[in-house]
Amino acid sequence: MPIKPMIRNNICLNAHPQGCAANVQKQIEYAKKNLSKISASPKLALIIGCSNGYGLASRICAGFGYGAVTVGLSFENEPSEKRAGTPGFYNNKAFDLEAEKAGLCSVSINGDAYSDSIKKETIEAVKQAASKVGIPAKIDLIIYSLASPTRIDPKTGVMHKSVIKPIGSSFSGKTLNMMDGSFSITKAEPANEEEISNTVKVMGGEDLELWMDALDNNGLLSHETRVVSYTYIGPELSWAIYKNGTIGKAKEDLERACREINKKYTEQKKIYGAWVSVNKALVTRSSAVIPIIPFYVATLFKVMKDMGLHEGCIEQITRLYKDCLYTSDGKVPVDSENRIRIDDKEMRDDVQNAVNKRMEIVTPENVFIETDILGFRKDFMEAHGFDVDGVDYEA
Repeated sequence: MPIKPMIRNNICLNAHPQGCAANVQKQIEYAKKNLSKISASPKLALIIGCSNGYGLASRICAGFGYGAVTVGLSFENEPSEKRAGTPGFYNNKAFDLEAEKAGLCSVSINGDAYSDSIKKETIEAVKQAASKVGIPAKIDLIIYSLASPTRIDPKTGVMHKSVIKPIGSSFSGKTLNMMDGSFSITKAEPANEEEISNTVKVMGGEDLELWMDALDNNGLLSHETRVVSYTYIGPELSWAIYKNGTIGKAKEDLERACREINKKYTEQKKIYGAWVSVNKALVTRSSAVIPIIPFYVATLFKVMKDMGLHEGCIEQITRLYKDCLYTSDGKVPVDSENRIRIDDKEMRDDVQNAVNKRMEIVTPENVFIETDILGFRKDFMEAHGFDVDGVDYEA
């Protein structure tokens, strides 16, 4: 029977296998066209959180752009007789199939990246993959791109849950319903100390540090290892719910972890370096439900597309690899906080000024003209395998 999207409150509850595969293929073609091997390009990449968004694009660029062996890890629901699998399940299947066709070595692991058992399974998979293609078992690229609502601490067995809340005072934001263009005011109450602590525990840098220790203990790091995790800062209008909220606290801890990793490993020349990359605002499976974000992103898309500056996940990560991680002189350009900034186009003064002016004049009557709500919706649908060009959704 045909698979139709099931959307409730800006959340899509299912996915389309062929649509996911077509979306993966489109990104593969872009990476192949815009990246090519250089002396410093990765040979063995580990992508922790590989199945969607920036993580998927990172794996595609490493594998199909540079020809690297890729070991990818994500936690997905497989399909059953009653329901489809998660988008990431189909994305991983599509990636592995295309990698096999191209003669690339890829391993996809389905499991909880926070657990000790999956860390051990992944380490063995890395060793076996390297042996299979006859290269040293040394990971030269680690991408940490996990997004999870919960984490079970492997030491205590306690489950921690993250929240998206402001800190200190409540937040009210104008939210845009991408399906019909209607507006509503969403209010979020401030997080308490336990919620802040739990969010840092889930989305902060502790798990990345545990991964680095496990990889080091098994001799999988090298002086060429580049470690990258992803964050977002965005404009001041979103800071209350994002940068200065619970997510922001977790991302601050991720930056702390990168500083500690550099002290521990870079100074000993065990790795090349560890960085947080500040990326552009894009449509993800979660961004559609964060107050103010859909309205801002839909307006941003309109402005950046009009200026010829718009980038999706694959364009962003291609630029990250080519212009930042694998440059001809080996230098990684960073800001004063040692962060990579590929949000530079989004945060240009002319872009932000245009977005702010446009957001002030948007009404329910002109929302489809003054914002790119249709582009926002298409990206959201494509992330679940729907509305992808060339797919027969009546089949």
